[in-house]
Amino acid sequence: MQQPIVGYHKDDEDHWVAELACGHNQHVRHNPPWVVRDWVTTPMGRAAMLGHKLECKLCDDTRRGQNRPPAAEGLDSLQ
Repeated sequence: MQQPIVGYHKDDEDHWVAELACGHNQHVRHNPPWVVRDWVTTPMGRAAMLGHKLECKLCDDTRRGQNRPPAAEGLDSLQ
C-alpha cells in the first residue's frame, strides 16, 4: 500500500528512516551501488521528498492477514 512520507529520523546505526503516514517506518538508505538515494544525504533532498509515497509492506501484510499478533491465550476464562 502506498503511504506518503511525513518525516524522518535516524536509527541506532545512523541510517535515515522515513516515517510514513500510516505510522510505520521504512529505511531509506543511500548505499551505492545497491541502493542510490542521493536525496537522503541532504536536508533539502529529504524535505523535497516529504509527501512522496513509498510502498509500505507492513500495511500490505496486515491487509492480507499476516503480521497479526497471535491470539491471546486464556481470554475465554476472563468472560
